[in-house]
Parts: sequence; structure tokens; C-alpha cells
Amino acid sequence: MTLPNPWSLTISEAHRLLVNKELSAVELTESVIERIKHTDSKINSFITITEESALESAANADSIISKGEASMLTGIPFQAKDNICTTGINTTCASKMLENFRPNYDATAITKLKSEGAVLLGKGNLDEFAMGSSTENSVFFPTKNPHDLSAVPGGSSGGPAASVSAEQCLFSIGSDTGGSVRQPASFCGVVGLKPTYGRVSRFGLVAFASSLDQIGPLTKNVEDSAFVLEAISGNDPKDSTSNTEDVPNYSKYLNDDIKGLKIGVPKEYFVDEMDSAVASTVRSSIKILEELGADISEVSLPHTSYALAVYYIIAPAEASSNLSRYDGVKFGYSHSESTDIWDALEKTRQHGFGPEVKRRILLGTYALSSGYYDAYYLKAQKVRSLIRQDFVNVFKDVDILIAPSTPTVAFPLGEKTSDPVQMYLNDIFTIPANIAGIPAISIPAGLIKNMPIGVQLMGSHHSEKMLLKTAHAYETAANHGFLKPSI
Repeated sequence: MTLPNPWSLTISEAHRLLVNKELSAVELTESVIERIKHTDSKINSFITITEESALESAANADSIISKGEASMLTGIPFQAKDNICTTGINTTCASKMLENFRPNYDATAITKLKSEGAVLLGKGNLDEFAMGSSTENSVFFPTKNPHDLSAVPGGSSGGPAASVSAEQCLFSIGSDTGGSVRQPASFCGVVGLKPTYGRVSRFGLVAFASSLDQIGPLTKNVEDSAFVLEAISGNDPKDSTSNTEDVPNYSKYLNDDIKGLKIGVPKEYFVDEMDSAVASTVRSSIKILEELGADISEVSLPHTSYALAVYYIIAPAEASSNLSRYDGVKFGYSHSESTDIWDALEKTRQHGFGPEVKRRILLGTYALSSGYYDAYYLKAQKVRSLIRQDFVNVFKDVDILIAPSTPTVAFPLGEKTSDPVQMYLNDIFTIPANIAGIPAISIPAGLIKNMPIGVQLMGSHHSEKMLLKTAHAYETAANHGFLKPSI
């Protein structure tokens, strides 16, 4: 029997071959590295490739497998977004401020993956400090969509989404603050999951907006998402917001039986700005779930229209606070040609941060400043509570919500870079889940003019089992499989 190209495998397919000794972890990793070398000059997914250490990790994984001690992720090559700390490997946040920063510790998510025997291939490109929706704000280079090299991959986890789409890794992990896993997953035709806030430790994730940030997986299918989520979840004493819920065996619940499941369709998510073809695709997805036996009903989340404004007050305010640590003194970029300490601080931040990061620091500092705190930040926090309560109320009547992931398919590179507001509107459907702290997943719903589009499912806090089960049932019934790009 002729084996498929190892780089084209899913996690479960690769695991089966590895434990049956039909493929070694070193062979799998070598295949994926060759795939990266063949494709990454076109898409620019990776900032750093760690070939040597990856092959060492793969050899160690083979040793574990030979002893019969393999987990589902042992020997599986993955990429990590470059705002997730990795020992001795540059963690740049795609910023001049941290272009030479090498942490001396791993993020908890990385530690957990390494303990499973997963193989780190390198670090993925992103919008600087995860601030953006197109991965055009990276100080290094923009990443391109594998389905159309003239289009964006989404952001801020554009590198990880593009890398999974182009099959340069078997999975990746990104961060989602306002949709930064789900929006690029939709644009690139992969599965992107934002877990419940606190489900995955944020320790070692370079902070953007601490009350919104969450690490999540990007994978080729829903089953793989379940495997990765299980591996990276769990309580962590190093993260005070980490929750103590037991970690289920998520993949065990993927039985596709959703008869009687109550699915709500929030009417506020079908806005005029949404592409009509996207709306039609979502309606078709709802029909598929209805045919599987789910009970569909229209519901209302009345404060949804305020979510974007709330996010762009709270997130920049938290960013303003979090990014104050980059002063050129303790670590990171430091401007050398200065007259005194205050001049050095000013010039370090002037030259170390890009325009979008500076824009958000200014917005956040203004919202927190004396005389404006009550008018903006405090009011945004109050409206945030109303948005959260909307979800609490609606989940009394339904089990899952279905909505678009994005209002359009991937847009051309450069189209929105001069108009920040148009760029921000790309996150209009993903932001509410972050504000409420609930889990949400984007799964491929097909192609529109040969470009992928995703549909989003949202659940109540800690409902990942039901969310993954519903997503898997939809994925199986839709039967379009992994949306392979032609690259």
C-alpha cells in the first residue's frame, strides 16, 4: 500500500501510522519540514523555523512510541503563534520591540504539548502584538492566504491558520482576543476554536488584553481540535484566571447524534454589511443541522450592536496597561541615541512599536485618563455585563448558537490597511464571545468563488463537549472535507 504524503495527514491518521510503526516521527517531521521549505516562500507563515530541535524532538518521540507510551500527540509536528513563549526560541510578537527576545521559559500550553511528545516546528507570523485582522501589521512581512496569494489569511493568527491550511504542520496553536483564531480559520478553510476563558492557561502568552485573551487550536478537522484542546486545557497555578473544571476526553463525545439539540439563530448577526453569499451559506449550514434532528429557533441577543464599541474601549485600555512594560530598560528594543532617560523611553516606544499598536495604546490611554474613565471605560464595562447577560439568558432556552464567523470571505492584501474602522468590522461576529468569555468554534462551511468561508458555533461556559460534538456532526454531514488549497 502506498502511504499518502506524511505532511497531508490529520492527527488521528498520523497517530495510527506512528503507533503501528508504518511511519516514524522523524520521517513525519522531515516530510513536514520539506513541505515548509517548498511552500513558505509563497505564504510567509513562519517567522522562525526550528528544524534542528524539531528533529531532536521527533527522535525522542520515536523512543516514546517504541516503549508503547505514545499519547495522541506524540510525534505530531505543530506550529505556535509567535506571541506564545518558547524556551530559547525567539518570541517576537512580530514586533521590533521583541525581535530578539528569547524567553527562558515555555508557556504552559507549550509545556503541556511537549509533555505529550508533540514536535514544535517553529513560530507563526501574526499582526504585531496580536493587534489586527489580516496579519499585515507584522514588522517582518505579511502572510498570504494559501487559497489565493493575493488575499489576506485573516488575523491576528494568520500565520498559524495559513500554516495549517497549506499543510505545513498538522496543527497549530494561536490566541483569540476578539476573533484572532476563528476569523483566520474562516478565511483559510480550517477549524479554529476559542475555548471558554480560563479553560487554557494564559501563562506565557504575551498579554494584549488580559480579560479577553485565550489560547486555542487551529486544525484540519474537528476531531483534531478535540485532541489538541484536551492536551492544552486544565488548571494552572501560574494563571490566576485559570479555572478548575476537570478536562473531559473531548474526542469521546464526537458521536454525531444531535437529535433534539436546541440551536438558536441570533437575528442580530445577520446584518446588512454581510455578504449575501455568506448569509446564504450560513442558512444552508442551519438547514444541515436541522436535517440532523436539531431544533432550530430564532433568538435575540439585544446588546450585540454595542459589542464592537465595547471591545475597542476595553481591549485598547488593557493593551495600554500591558504594553507599558516595554520601556527599553528591562528587556526588548532600546533606542540608543537619546539625551536622557525620558528621551530614551519616548524614542524606544516611538520606534519599537508599529502604527496599529501605537493607535491602540493611544485609544486605551485616552479611555483610562482622568475625566474620561467614567465616560468610556467604566461605561464599556457596564455594557459588557449586559452583553454577558444576553448570553446567559439565551442559553436558558437553547444549547448552541449558530452564526457567521466573518461577514465576507478573505479580502485582498492592502485593501483595508488605510481604513482601521473597516478592518475592525471584520471581527463583528467574533468579538461577543470574547466579551462574554464563552467558547466558540469556526468550522469550514464551503467555498464562495473558490474562497473558504466558516460558520461559527457558540456555547455556554464550559460547553466545549457539546460544541465539538455539534461541529463534528455538521462537518460529517456537510461532507466537503478539508478544504485543500492548490498551493
